Amino acid sequence: MKIHEYQARKILQDHEVEVPMAEVASSPEQAKRIAEEIGGGLWAVKAQVHAGGRGKAGGVKLARTLEEVLAISREMIGNRLITKQTGAKGAPIDKVLIQQGLSIVQEFYVGFLIDREAQKPVLIASSEGGVEIEKVAAESPEKIIKILIDPEKGLSDEQARNAVDTLKVKQDCQERAVGVLLGLWNTFFSMDCSLLEVNPLVVTSEGKVFPLDVKMTFDDNALMRHPELEELHDPNQEDPVELEAHRAGLQYISLDGNIACLVNGAGLAMATMDTIKLFGGEPANFLDIGGGASTEKVTKAFEIMLADPKVKVILVNIFGGIMKCDVIATGLVEACKQVNLTVPLVVRMVGTNDELGRKILSDSGLPIISAQALGEAAKIAVLRAGGV
Repeated sequence: MKIHEYQARKILQDHEVEVPMAEVASSPEQAKRIAEEIGGGLWAVKAQVHAGGRGKAGGVKLARTLEEVLAISREMIGNRLITKQTGAKGAPIDKVLIQQGLSIVQEFYVGFLIDREAQKPVLIASSEGGVEIEKVAAESPEKIIKILIDPEKGLSDEQARNAVDTLKVKQDCQERAVGVLLGLWNTFFSMDCSLLEVNPLVVTSEGKVFPLDVKMTFDDNALMRHPELEELHDPNQEDPVELEAHRAGLQYISLDGNIACLVNGAGLAMATMDTIKLFGGEPANFLDIGGGASTEKVTKAFEIMLADPKVKVILVNIFGGIMKCDVIATGLVEACKQVNLTVPLVVRMVGTNDELGRKILSDSGLPIISAQALGEAAKIAVLRAGGV
């Protein structure tokens, strides 16, 4: 789950991490009033969208007068921001964050995430603040610090001090920087974050250490421990089709291909998409229907897939384990009768009662193409989609 920057700032404050003065605005006039209240002669106007790369895309701009704050806010609010993470449609800007201007003398990158290989949390830091960490890793990997964290002991004072020393934080600001790192770790751990990224973490000429820009995402599997986060969810930032699928209990991600996939199980779905690509095709979606493939679920899945104008064929790949193949086959037949199936349907099912399932499909009178193996099914789907 993602949240906006202004929401992440509040969570940091709740965990005693000091942040620059800022407030969110829903209108240009409100943005101007906020800037006036903050005071000073420099403000950052920051589009609130669930995407990185805002600065390069024009989503973060500096204003030196209140009229500039007003004009920039008018440009942003109500429009869409297109970054390399949003796709061509962009993300809607409903709010902007007005943040005080600072006199910055040092910038750093700081991120906490999970190292899947080491199976531990990790602190990643770099002296190249304000730069995309992927670019730093590619061009100057020696400038990246990586510190694995014992999940039982947490980030130690010694580890935080070593990081601050290696980053060469100004001597008179090192204690503050250590405190900020420990505060960020406490936030990451206690809130079950999957990512907490500060870019940049800045040192000001007044000796303050601030997270200037923060990105925070949470482990969906841990949201039951944080019911308060549900209120922070912004459905306007999500793909409406993916949101509709999620509400129906489907795990769905739209892709660019023309072969729609309906699969029960995330791993099997990944294998299905890989096999489609192996035979020269392109999947139109990731769709995991899960273990409870009811007729209602299958019907909703078909409606979502058929609503994509790119789709030329549907490939269903089912492994009947807990959910038996005959039950799934019955659901498929009923779903096909309820929707206007306008593209070829290829079905491969194997597992419990698979023979009975295939018989139900063949006796349905529907133009369903059955296949025994995944490779065979994928090859048929690619051919029907106009592939090689």
